[in-house]
Amino acid sequence: MCALSYWVWCCWARRREQWVVLRSCANGLCLGDAVAHAVLPGICVAFMLSGTKNIAVLMAGAVVSGWLSLWAIDLITRRSRIKADTATGLVLSVFFGIGILLLTVIQRSGNASQSGLDKFLLGKAAAMTGSDVQLLAVVCALLLGTIAVFLRGFWLISFDPNFARAIGMPTRSLELLLATITVVAVAVGIQAVGVVLMAALLLTPAAAARYLTDRLVLMLFLAMSIGALSGVGGAYISYIAPAMPTGPWVVVVLSSIAALCVFFAPRKGLAARWWQHRRNRRQMLEENVLKVFYQLGESKSDFFAPRPIDALQQRRALSHKQLQQGLKRLAAKDYVRQQPEGWVLTDTGKQNAQRLVRVHRLWEVYLSRYHHLAPDHVHDNADAVEHLISPDLEQQLEAMLDYPQADPHNNPIPYKKPKTGRCIAISLSEL
Repeated sequence: MCALSYWVWCCWARRREQWVVLRSCANGLCLGDAVAHAVLPGICVAFMLSGTKNIAVLMAGAVVSGWLSLWAIDLITRRSRIKADTATGLVLSVFFGIGILLLTVIQRSGNASQSGLDKFLLGKAAAMTGSDVQLLAVVCALLLGTIAVFLRGFWLISFDPNFARAIGMPTRSLELLLATITVVAVAVGIQAVGVVLMAALLLTPAAAARYLTDRLVLMLFLAMSIGALSGVGGAYISYIAPAMPTGPWVVVVLSSIAALCVFFAPRKGLAARWWQHRRNRRQMLEENVLKVFYQLGESKSDFFAPRPIDALQQRRALSHKQLQQGLKRLAAKDYVRQQPEGWVLTDTGKQNAQRLVRVHRLWEVYLSRYHHLAPDHVHDNADAVEHLISPDLEQQLEAMLDYPQADPHNNPIPYKKPKTGRCIAISLSEL
């Protein structure tokens, strides 16, 4: 399940500049997994000292043990050459191993109260009493209230800690508070999903919500809703199938919701991305074919002469199937028409083809003038960018270049000069 959560984040972090965020999320996943496994010895020690399965006592032991694991990771990282990920793995293994050892000792002690203590490994919501639910509700309300009060501070230290320190925020205190909230959240959830699967419950709802929105506050509410829905669904399945533990079913339901978000989210899902990619390829094919008509008619100014398929293929290397598809789509938009002698460009098609050629050659001028690229190195770049520049950006580019008459290859640039010759500043970041 941790691998699934990591893969979800990998799908989101496709662009190069997002790998830093991905690495931070992976570290957060490892840390949450370590804390989730490290609470087991605290639960066992709390039971051995109290002799009862009081949820408040067990939670206190879990919090103490989780805090010790965080302190151990920080100590190992600061006082040795061991890196944080290695220290996290060491602490996870040692604490979880001690917890399993103590759990085995308790099970062999003959204490009748130890019955059901092993459910903390995989979770068993049916073992919770009414008082346990009330206590957990109070703790969850306190956690939500703390997050609401310090949300801005948590936001800054998570995404830009240097800026938080620069403006005088108590970053160390906020980090300690956030770590405490994480430990308490793990302690609250272990009875439902168990220590083994708690890490999936920490990250997967946020990963699924990230596919649905770009706003952090809305993402938090969506993540809480997804987590609550998966908890109710997993608990219900565990209730109607008594042989099934709660934790695995909660994670299965949660993973199913996350998979639906990954594949079918409106804008960021794989299906939406595939459809958009397909539309972009079709648009590029149409515009490339349309541009061929203009380039063929440019030499003799016979833009509306019939063009046979062979002449179009000689101008641009396109397969017969691609060319036929592009022509059919252009004909549906009334950009070209088929005649016995060949395909003919319409007035609307000529205007759109002229704009494509203009943008292509303006971009070549921009690259040659401002980036000092040789004329034979600008064509391929312009051939890709011409499909992305909007009409507003095209006007700004024309004004910035002062309406050049020819591209670096001395081909004329067709354009309609606007009423005003005012130059509008443009930056490369806007392109």
